Amino acid sequence: MAGTTDRGLLAPTDWKRPGVRWSTRLLHGALLAGLAVAGLGPMLWLAKAAVTPTQDTLRHPMSLWPNGIDLANLTEAWTRVEIDKYFFNTIALAAGSWAVQLLVAATGGYALAVLRPRLGRYLSGAVLATLFVPSVVLLVPLYLTILDPPVVGTSMLNTFWAVWLPAGANAFNVLLMQRFFANLPREIFEAARVDGAGPYRLFWSIVLPMSRPVIGVVSVFAVIASWKDFLWPMLVLPDPALQPLSVRLPALQQFVELDVFLAALAISSLIPIALFLVFQRLFLSSAGLGGAVKG
Repeated sequence: MAGTTDRGLLAPTDWKRPGVRWSTRLLHGALLAGLAVAGLGPMLWLAKAAVTPTQDTLRHPMSLWPNGIDLANLTEAWTRVEIDKYFFNTIALAAGSWAVQLLVAATGGYALAVLRPRLGRYLSGAVLATLFVPSVVLLVPLYLTILDPPVVGTSMLNTFWAVWLPAGANAFNVLLMQRFFANLPREIFEAARVDGAGPYRLFWSIVLPMSRPVIGVVSVFAVIASWKDFLWPMLVLPDPALQPLSVRLPALQQFVELDVFLAALAISSLIPIALFLVFQRLFLSSAGLGGAVKG
């Protein structure tokens, strides 16, 4: 049984041969370098082009600042093109979408996995079934609902609520939370109930502190999805003063110079890159989602 864990393309005896060992390491290094170029290359080029004059970008796109660095592109993109206003719109939309998604996912997953209602299995199946419905099919009924909400009675068009509230209907996050909560030790829940903790106290004082890894993963998913969303904000936010960067930048492309536009793109990429750098351990280690993916 011990030998089965060492199976691979190369046997242990092959690894002892210097020629095979070094050629394999060179192949691994070449693949790693190729992945680094494919993944980091576009971002590094965008960072370089953001501070490069337009003529240099067009004539020498792969050269490193043949005529010097132009840092004025960043300030011009931030002020003259009003990237600062659309940048803060994007932050507001991402923050609201994150809060709504986290609230719905945490409470929904808690109800299905910990409280376990009588029809919880059928509810989980219904939530799972929504993942197979193409999002484009829901655009028309969702848009009509935003125009004439059944409870509010006032159109939510041109308000951030038109983006925040639909973002909460994310079945993937609910199921992710449910899976994680279902693998938490139930002995702790029983002990808390014996001590007199109700469902709200159990959720706030026991479940949430134990669920920081999956909360971090859901938070990153929610923010990045909101940050790059284009179609829905364009439909429900026709007022340019309320639009995020993902909607406004393509509309501004024809009115600004190429170097300023690339600088604006670089600025809009800062938050997703920073989020990944901060939460990379949750993606690269199995501890972050270990309890969420075990079946």
